[in-house]
Amino acid sequence: MMREYKDRKNVQKKSYYTDRFYVVPSIPKESVESDEIFAEDFKKLKEHFKIKEAYIQRGQLVVIINPEDNKEVLKFFRDELDYPFLSELSANDYLAKDGEFEIFYQLLSLNKRKRARVKCRIKESSAIESVYTIYKSADWAEREMFDLMGVNVNNHYNLKRLIMPDDWEGHPLRKTYPLQGDEAAQWYEVDKIFGKEYRDIIGPEQRDPARVDRKDTKNFVRIGHEVPYGEKPSDKKTHTDYQEEDGVFFIDEFKKSNSKVLNTRR
Repeated sequence: MMREYKDRKNVQKKSYYTDRFYVVPSIPKESVESDEIFAEDFKKLKEHFKIKEAYIQRGQLVVIINPEDNKEVLKFFRDELDYPFLSELSANDYLAKDGEFEIFYQLLSLNKRKRARVKCRIKESSAIESVYTIYKSADWAEREMFDLMGVNVNNHYNLKRLIMPDDWEGHPLRKTYPLQGDEAAQWYEVDKIFGKEYRDIIGPEQRDPARVDRKDTKNFVRIGHEVPYGEKPSDKKTHTDYQEEDGVFFIDEFKKSNSKVLNTRR
């Protein structure tokens, strides 16, 4: 049965999606006074620090402070308000919008069964004070924030890249970082291992893990079917063993011919 015809009013000349720049509405904010525990915590905070804004969102207290107060505010949360756990800290990229990072600290109080989030804004050229001496869990989190977002952290005892190599260019979690990586990212392993003169011989690294082309002989995606660069693909596997000859002497050599495929789980 054919569908009933409906006039589409020349839809080919219109945009299929009118919500390309649609901004999802933010979660409603509630007054701090609506929660007795949060109201008491906020009252104590106001007596010692300048609070730009405070509200409750998704059942947790959100406090926006000046960036230069971050260390003292977190110490106050830990010692005076009984929030002994820093479960997360990181940054949000608002550089294109207003040239700033939003730094946030996620805190937890088991005794109160409450969560609080402390937020502040810093310019791209500015730095935030390390809170490692207050919460030990901030150690790697601050390094990750420096590595992937490019946020500088003052007085961290070992501020160096955590995930990317030390000589990596750029910060992969910034919104301006290309999804497929820039030129340095695409050629990093070739340049590092073989040298730039081998770019034409080996070709760029394929950084998309979902893309596996059976006939591709110019990228690193045909493990076990290696042929010279640019040659016709071959279905003959070149690697059948899982260990080099004369490998580690105290480890049994593991050959594919000795492996077994289980049809059912044990």
